[in-house]
Amino acid sequence: PVSVGMSLDIASIDTISEINMDYTATIFLRQRWTDERLCFDGNKSLSLDGRLVEMLWVPDTFIVDSKKSFLHDITVENRLIRIYPNGTVLYALRITTTVACSMDLTKYPMDKQMCTLQLESCKM
Repeated sequence: PVSVGMSLDIASIDTISEINMDYTATIFLRQRWTDERLCFDGNKSLSLDGRLVEMLWVPDTFIVDSKKSFLHDITVENRLIRIYPNGTVLYALRITTTVACSMDLTKYPMDKQMCTLQLESCKM
């Protein structure tokens, strides 16, 4: 097994839809793991073009209850790959996602809603 560290920053909550019971948010997702096959001599990290991600193993992380998601791609895909001499990989993405949120509107307009943003990984 590979231990993957993750951090997530919410850049914006773009819409909340009571009718569709969902919300749309733009997030920055960063994942970090070590792949000993990528060790190299040196003391500086290498920043790689995001298109090279196809050549690396990356975690199969997904957003639970996502209805629709996309990676930003203007002017190129908004993802970063940085490899450190010890084989540590930093993989960062900018994603906009629409996530289901079951809302209880029985106390409207005095209601409070709690919507979650959960990440998981498929385990094989």
